Amino acid sequence: MRHEPAPGIVNLAARIHGRGPGPRVIFNGHLDTYPVGAPEDWTVDPSGVLDGDRLYGRGASDMKGGIAAAILAFSALAKVRSYWCGELVLTLAGDEETMGPLGTRWLMDNLPWATGDAVLIADAGSPRVLRFGEKGFLWVEVVASGRPAHGAHVHRGDNAIDRLRRALDRLSGLRELLANAPLAVSQAIAASKSISEPLAGDGEAEVLGRCTVNIGLIQGGTSPNLVPARASAALDIRIPVGLSIEVVEEALARALDEPSISYRVLRRFAPNHTDPSHPVVTTCTAAAHAVTGAPVAVNMRVGGSDARWFRMAGLPTVVYGPTPHGMGSPDEFVLISDLDQVVRVHALTAFDLLQDAS
Repeated sequence: MRHEPAPGIVNLAARIHGRGPGPRVIFNGHLDTYPVGAPEDWTVDPSGVLDGDRLYGRGASDMKGGIAAAILAFSALAKVRSYWCGELVLTLAGDEETMGPLGTRWLMDNLPWATGDAVLIADAGSPRVLRFGEKGFLWVEVVASGRPAHGAHVHRGDNAIDRLRRALDRLSGLRELLANAPLAVSQAIAASKSISEPLAGDGEAEVLGRCTVNIGLIQGGTSPNLVPARASAALDIRIPVGLSIEVVEEALARALDEPSISYRVLRRFAPNHTDPSHPVVTTCTAAAHAVTGAPVAVNMRVGGSDARWFRMAGLPTVVYGPTPHGMGSPDEFVLISDLDQVVRVHALTAFDLLQDAS
């Protein structure tokens, strides 16, 4: 089924039934991706090139490759539907990259069978790491107002950029907010470090456990010889499990409590996770270990995904997908060998979860 909740946003959904009543397992992914950018920066055709074990193209790793894997697993289970019970659903969303509500959230609100008992998402990651949760976030715009003047007469003005700079310095204090994560989450992060950090970068475990503040955009002023009357910044604040979004917003309000400073929250989502002991986590972990033949980390995810919509609705959800290479940049690619493993893990996990017909 094709659904277009707004011009240019396309969602797709399909489902198959097993031999009788049972649970409903959902495969989910997102269709939207980043623009190609400058075509001349690519050494291959961004529309897709297969070169040995590498599949190049815009969105190959985020997440056209993962979608292909989910579709193959979906098709494989359709051929053996007499061996499992319940329903298998595939939902592909067109509004994920901007964290919008017209993709997965729209499908959940408008299709009764777009929610179920367990969710598997083949978004970018690694066949060696299963992700059971993710940090929350606040996207915030901060605006500072001042009094304009000539740059030679600074005593007659108030510099909005200076005011903004001081406000941003105060916001850096949010990094000191302490999280009190459930023991199972903290233990999983620590246990995953030896596998996860070589893949995701040194420091991932620390970042997963604390609040981070990224100043992504600053604007202000019109000329070097004028005192600016306005300056603004946009920030991405990531919130770990164990730190409530309300506590962060209270600290944000205190840091920006000044007449010359205003702000607005552009997007807000609380941190979310599925208990690491839930069957969808343990079943997927066992399947990943069997397919890869190696230990598999069970960890949180630093970035956001549509998994949050499912977890907010109480649906146990894991993200397990291929390793991204050059994600969002020229010559982005994914390994076919990774996709092969993701197909097998999704198919085996869903098959096992769909054995319970009670």
